[in-house]
Amino acid sequence: MKYIYLTILCIYSSVAWGQNSNGLDNLMPWPKQMTVGEEKFRLDEGFDLGVVGYQSERIQRAATRYIDRMTDRTGLFISQDLITAADTSSVAQLQIQVERSGAVALGEDESYELKINTSRISLTANTDIGAVRGLQTLFQLISVDEEGYYLPAVMIEDAPRFEWRGLMIDASRHFQPVDVIKRNLDGMEAVKLNVLHFHLCDDHGYRIESAAFPRLNEVSSDGQFYTVAELKDIIAYAADRGIRVMPEIDVPGHASALLKAYPEYGSKDTVYHLSRNAGVFDPTLNPIQEETYAFLDELFAEVTGIFPDQYFHIGGDENEGKHWDENVEIQAFMKERGLKNNHELQSYFSNRVYQILDGHGKYMMGWDEIHTEDLPKETVVHSWRGRGQGLTDTTTLFSAAREGYKTVLSNGYYIDLMYHAEDYYAVDPYFGYELEGAMKENILGGEATMWSELVTPLTIDTRIWPRMAALAERYWSPSEVKDTRSMYSRMDKVSLLLEHYGIEHIRNHEMILRNLANSRNIEPVRTIVNVLEPMKGYTRNAGGYMYSVFSPYTKLADATLADAVDAVRLRYLLEDYQQGSMSSHLLEDMFRTWVDNDELIQSMVKTSPILDQAVSHSANLKVIAIDAMQALEYIESGKKAPKKWYKECIMHLEEAKQNQSGRVELQVIEPIQALVEMARGEYSN
Repeated sequence: MKYIYLTILCIYSSVAWGQNSNGLDNLMPWPKQMTVGEEKFRLDEGFDLGVVGYQSERIQRAATRYIDRMTDRTGLFISQDLITAADTSSVAQLQIQVERSGAVALGEDESYELKINTSRISLTANTDIGAVRGLQTLFQLISVDEEGYYLPAVMIEDAPRFEWRGLMIDASRHFQPVDVIKRNLDGMEAVKLNVLHFHLCDDHGYRIESAAFPRLNEVSSDGQFYTVAELKDIIAYAADRGIRVMPEIDVPGHASALLKAYPEYGSKDTVYHLSRNAGVFDPTLNPIQEETYAFLDELFAEVTGIFPDQYFHIGGDENEGKHWDENVEIQAFMKERGLKNNHELQSYFSNRVYQILDGHGKYMMGWDEIHTEDLPKETVVHSWRGRGQGLTDTTTLFSAAREGYKTVLSNGYYIDLMYHAEDYYAVDPYFGYELEGAMKENILGGEATMWSELVTPLTIDTRIWPRMAALAERYWSPSEVKDTRSMYSRMDKVSLLLEHYGIEHIRNHEMILRNLANSRNIEPVRTIVNVLEPMKGYTRNAGGYMYSVFSPYTKLADATLADAVDAVRLRYLLEDYQQGSMSSHLLEDMFRTWVDNDELIQSMVKTSPILDQAVSHSANLKVIAIDAMQALEYIESGKKAPKKWYKECIMHLEEAKQNQSGRVELQVIEPIQALVEMARGEYSN
């Protein structure tokens, strides 16, 4: 047997790219501890499964899902299909044994052990949730060789590093139908996430059916909201996968939807409207009138009656207090109470809301603005602010944890901002510090956020996956698992496996490509899109008004991905070339493809005007690809490139870099510049 922990062989080549032949290369999150043998368990039509000992519907349904996915992937016809309490064979090839049902609650045991030899697979766990986690590893391990499908012989002992491993989906700005939520829950199951943070109320809409306050549905939802039955179905669906669902109703700010329906609870006597753009808006609940708290008490009673999770998120962020400042009665109240500023007034509000939620048996959670001196210690502080808000990245997280609050990190995990997977992967909830004791225990984990200003049901999967798998690994795996090249290699393979879970990131992406091409022939469009990425951070939608809720999200920026496929590939091909481990042929082929593709794009745009945003990028790509081929010629010949040619290349690269047509940017500039520097003899490894 050989012990594998951190060293993972990662080969980027035209052959290995995207192929899932060795299941060990598919593992994400990487297990806590694994020993690998040389033997193989052969998957064939004699495969069977038995749940021995304790039975639960959760493990039976999870086993059924495993059978469905395994047979879909391998094409094997086996005798079992729907796993029931009758499937208890102690001689079945796959033996699943658990001790008890797991509670869908913070801190539940999710560990498991998986042992595979030539004749038997053993999956054991203390809870059925742990077994659900182990079945995802077992699916990822499916391998193939010239004889067929098999599982490698392994001994795995696995458990999560953090107990809070979440994904926030914003269904207020762009409503996400039930099927979207469910398929993303399936994706979360695949990579062992355990919290769906459901953002259900903001300036753009209130998304929960309300019998107590029907105007929230009549005037504040555009007719798009979840019925109580749908929400309970989502919660049960998630619980079956060992995933908690925590609601968020954002107060006191981000209150346009609440106040359009019930303006009497607002801080300003005005007509309120649903927001249609991105940004921070003024509507804010009135914190000094008792009627506001009576309203929230009844509203929260209705919501907590739907969601069984022990935590309730109140938002609490980005209240700039403009309407509070303009309200004479609020200013008098503050003076009477000795409240020096809006921050202290919001502290008063948060403590009142805490009492309401405590009365409903819930723990309060909120974004880090709620963290004040007198905040009850049972509150969970959700850290989202960092260097982008003029703070250090550790400020809000560490200060809350140091003062005894439980905390969750989202600063650095805003995946809607479309940064590279490696950028998020590099952020650790401990920020690289060796924390100990209560400080360490108070940091519960991390949560990625998918705010939906620029996200629709068509594009949301392409914005979450497969990068979410890399974040899931950061939350689950040992901190030492951090090799970026390995992460990209395995994430590329897991991306294909996610299709077996119903994730539509590949299918929907190709639908947008067909729309851009106005044709089934999408290869020219794919070629240019694979080197482009949407502008990062908040720059794509500068000021928040370049797009509205009703804008088309089927254009070039929506087709591009956070990690441009060929840009990532070029980076590692060039790295291998610089190290002398690869010839120049693969690079030459890639550059030649880009040169030839420009003519196809120029022709295609004549029958597809929506593609016009790509034309200038394609022309720039052709120019710098020609420069790159010339650079290879100089390097291969051993001749130093002329200074004039070098200056022209740098000028071409700068022109390409400045181009933001379609709110996207060319992502192969840096590696091509490195190649040009090599040709000039300026490169130092």
